[in-house]
This record gives sequence, structure tokens and C-alpha cells, in this order.
Amino acid sequence: MAERFRFLPAGGNALMVELVDLETTLTLLDALRADRPDGIVELVPAARTLLVCFDALVTDRAKLVDAISSIDLSSPTIRQGDTFEIPLIYDGEDLNDVADLLGWSVEELIRRHTGSTYTVAFTGFAPGFAYMSCDDPDFDVPRRKSPRVRIPAGSVALGGKFGGIYPSDSPGGWQLLGRTPLKMWDTRRSRAALLAPGDRVRFRDMAKCAAVPVPALPNSPTENTSNAGGLLVTRADRPALYQDLGRHGQAGQGVSQSGALAHTSLIEANLCVGNPRNAAAIEIAYGGFAMKADRPVTLAVAGAPAPMTIRTADGRSLRALVGQPFALDAGDELTLEFPPEGTRSYLALRGGFAVEPILGSTATDTLAKVGPEPIMTGDILVPANDAASAVDPWRPVPAVLPKAGDIVTLDVVLGPRTDWFTDHGLSTLLTQKWQVTADTSRVGARLAGTQPLERSDTTELPSEGTPLGAIQVPPSGQPVLFLADHPLTGGYPVIAVVARHHLDLASQIPIGANIRFNAIAP
Repeated sequence: MAERFRFLPAGGNALMVELVDLETTLTLLDALRADRPDGIVELVPAARTLLVCFDALVTDRAKLVDAISSIDLSSPTIRQGDTFEIPLIYDGEDLNDVADLLGWSVEELIRRHTGSTYTVAFTGFAPGFAYMSCDDPDFDVPRRKSPRVRIPAGSVALGGKFGGIYPSDSPGGWQLLGRTPLKMWDTRRSRAALLAPGDRVRFRDMAKCAAVPVPALPNSPTENTSNAGGLLVTRADRPALYQDLGRHGQAGQGVSQSGALAHTSLIEANLCVGNPRNAAAIEIAYGGFAMKADRPVTLAVAGAPAPMTIRTADGRSLRALVGQPFALDAGDELTLEFPPEGTRSYLALRGGFAVEPILGSTATDTLAKVGPEPIMTGDILVPANDAASAVDPWRPVPAVLPKAGDIVTLDVVLGPRTDWFTDHGLSTLLTQKWQVTADTSRVGARLAGTQPLERSDTTELPSEGTPLGAIQVPPSGQPVLFLADHPLTGGYPVIAVVARHHLDLASQIPIGANIRFNAIAP
């Protein structure tokens, strides 16, 4: 069966298996789930590919290639699921453009869309986002040439041969037909994702039919922290976020790992105060954060060296150092200002913060809207008072982080879609400086170069898995470097993936700095 596989590199800890069609891909996925080889930590299916993420301390590419190549795919997977009717308002921004692309009137487009049946093939991109195949083969439209920065939750869209419904506000490049009031993802349901592989969907035009009932959701419990003791947030120029080392093994629900952008910095902050490495800490972007203690506490900050001032209850002003534990007494206020280098600082509290994990993690995923709410001015940070070991004042000296205007070299592993670019395009990637633009977030950093990356293949790429650190290239030729909250799948080719040892560095490159990419593997 080896001739049915093509193996592509996808960074230092992943490989991509390319197959002949969706049916074969799902058959391989089910076979690996039923008898998973040692070392596989995540499987991300897509239209004709399966992204296999692995632990390099347990296995390697050669072993996985041998194991996967020996799997018999002659018996296709048979999947069954429920049938859903989805109410839809056809007022999408791309409705007229899609009709023109297909050579239909808008009325014909709506008639055929409501007359079709969609089947959920796999989930990805974001929690609750279902890639649905259509029984009408004429529904095949290209993605937008430039993806939108924000698509509202509930938007119903087409991309290639697939249909989908955006579960939350997010960027995306699919063509918008309209919107539905149904929630695709809600952790208050017993199954957070409304749609699962095998389910069937029929759309109903809300303008032409009786109201389709929208299922009620249970009321979520409201936590009253107005009288809770703890640390009062007195300033948050930007929302701060609870983060840990992320959610692992949740790709089957369309949930990415997320977690702290700079793992090393989060771990360092926790080790300073004697916490477990994975304890929840607060990720603060570009400083501008302050809080006041109502009791004696021990804290530490690692990562971006934001200047820190302690204003004591009796009016004195003291300095605190990054990378070392320090104490606040009741009434003391700590302020973090804009850091001269790096982007994210991590604040750890000895004994940890009392924050409820969701899907096994306290990380806040800004794209998927999974995890604790962002921390705002006026919030109370409640100490968990968990067991902790001794504080460690002798941690290693923090590394120097990039500043605006610096040139930072990042090692990359070429692939999986290097062959979609010309030799000139590949040379441009590796020789040109790429500036980090202001259009940057935890999802990814948009880069700008003098010359766009030149493609040799300009056809539509079916959606496929995207690893952390992927350098994805939309039709504009200006790449996007995927960070912690990146989508699990994407529809633009990935020319290279940042090496694992440079992922933390990539997350600390500020707006205005420049990147040079260095290929460390062919």
C-alpha cells in the first residue's frame, strides 16, 4: 500500500501524510486511532492529508513512516451520525460573488444550497468548526485571495468543495453566504461541538420558512468575586490571560494546544516561586498592568523584562527584578510598564491562582474562545494556596530578548509545501528580511517583505493540518507565522515550519523587528 502515501516534513516533531482522497484519509485516521503507534501525540485529519505530531523522545519519522506504510486501506471507513437542520439568513458579504463564480443567480444559489445535504468529514481550524462535504458537486468555489481579519461567529461559508460554520469570531478566507443563530461550540453542552464527524446538515432559509427552533442552552454559573479576597487588578491596558503549557490531545474536538506563547518563561516564573512547571500564570502583553495585594504574597515575573515598581502601603517606591521572586505585603501595589525588549511577561503567584480548568487546561485560547475569561481592570485574582516548594532566587540569568528594529534569525525546517513555490520564492524566504507588522496576535504574526513569495502552483490547496510555527503563505505572498492560538487546519500552503528550539524566541519578537529565516534541513 506504500504507493498510496506521500510523506512530507512538517517541522521537527510532525510529518504530513498525503493520500489520494478524503475517504482514504479518514480510513487511515481511524486505523491509527484504533492502534496508535508509540510516540504519536496528535492526529489532525484534513481533505487529503493527515498531520501526525509525535514525541521525538519516543519515536522518529522513519519508524512512523514504516508503521503507516504497512496499514491496509482497502476497507473504507463507514461513519454514521445525526441529522441537523441549520437555520440560515442569506445575507453574507460574498453571496453575490459566489453566485457569479458559479454562474447562478442568487436565488438559484440559495435554492440549491438549501436543497443539498452536507456531511461532516472532520473538524479543525477552531473548536466546533466542521468541514462538511456536499452531495451537490457543483458547490466548489475558491477561497478569497486575501483572508479577512475577523469573521463573525455563526457565519456560514464555502471554501473549495467544503462548507463550514464559523464557531467564533476569527480570521478566515472562506466565502460568506450568511449567518445562523445556532452556537457551533459551547462548553455548557454535554458535547461542546454541535456537529461531529458523520453528522448530516441541511440548511433552511429563515426568510422563507417557519422558524426553526434554536435549542436552549443551560445557564452557566456566574462566579461572584465581588466579595472574594485576593489581588485586585488596578490596571490592564490590554487584557491579560491565564496560561499554562496548553491542552494536549484535544485535536479530535478541533481544539489546538494553545497555552503560553513562551513556555520557557512561564516555567521560569513558576520555578522561581516553587510552583509546578505547568501551574497557571498570567501572560501580560507589552506591560501596562498593575495589581494590589490584600495579604502577604510571593510573586515572580519572567519573560519580557517589564520595569516593575512596588508602591507600598506606606508610600515607598521599590523596584522588583525580573527572574527573581519578590514579596508584596497587604496594601502593596505592583506595576509592570512597557518592556524594552520582548513582548510577553509571565506573572506567577506562589501557591498558584484559583482558576477553573476547561478541557484539562487553564489556558485561554483567544481564537477558539476556550478557557478562562481575559483579565480586566477591577478583576480579583484569587490565590489557590496550593502546595509549593521553596522559592528559588538563583535561577539562570534571563536571555536577552529582541527589540523593535532588531534582526532576529529563526531556524526553520522546509516543507511541507515547499514544492508549491519557485526557486526564486524559496530564495526570497531565506534571504529577505521580514518585518513583524502591527497585525500580530497570539494567533500569528503577519510579516511584510519587499518581495512577496513567488508560487509555482497557484491552484487551490485543500485544507490541511498546520503545526505550531507554520509559515503559511496566502495569495498575497506575504507570510503569516502561526503562534500558540493558530488554527488546527488552514487552506494556504506552508512553506516551512519554525524549529522547535526557536518557538519561544519567535513568540517574543516585537512589532517592528525583522526576521531572517535559516533552513536547517532540506
